[in-house]
Amino acid sequence: MEIKDRILVAAIELFMRNGIRSVSMDDIATHLAMSKKTLYKWFENKDQIVLAVMQGRLNREEVDCEQAFATGSNAIEAMFNLVTWHKEMLASIHPSIFHDLQKYYPQAWLLFEQHKNTFILEKILTNLRQGMAEGLYRPDLDVEVMARLHLSEIELMFNNTVFPPKQFGLQRVNVAMIEHYLTGISTLKGHRLINQYRNVTEPAE
Repeated sequence: MEIKDRILVAAIELFMRNGIRSVSMDDIATHLAMSKKTLYKWFENKDQIVLAVMQGRLNREEVDCEQAFATGSNAIEAMFNLVTWHKEMLASIHPSIFHDLQKYYPQAWLLFEQHKNTFILEKILTNLRQGMAEGLYRPDLDVEVMARLHLSEIELMFNNTVFPPKQFGLQRVNVAMIEHYLTGISTLKGHRLINQYRNVTEPAE
């Protein structure tokens, strides 16, 4: 593994465990048993490392997200595949990461915002249209509005004021958010599938 890649792997490990702001260039160098001189040869400052880590992370997440959707036999199964992937991904994320990015690393945050408003938005729109065509989502949905509403919910999930990390784990909030979203947009046929994937049996009327 090249030195630059080793630095990025070490940095993301530390960021995920401790948050971004609390990790210094010294910490990264120490973790790698590397001199600061060598570290600064590859990256002039921590901002550059954060930006490179974010770019790499988003690239990998796009691949994983595409895979989650591709393996779904219908729009709702694709969303539940996404929930499973999110559980694994969120388990390794320090709850302060998005707050740190937004407040202290504007370039990296802009990269995330662009990713959210292009790739993620398009995935939501595609899934909504697929679900409507399959009769799983309501035919009267305002797709453009619902997609942006869900996009806002995703960002809200990382708001430490609304969901204090000590009280609300990211995985818990994500599952509740997705199930609420799907229930609101689905037809009766879709609701039956949601219950099937959740292993829930509704009482007979």
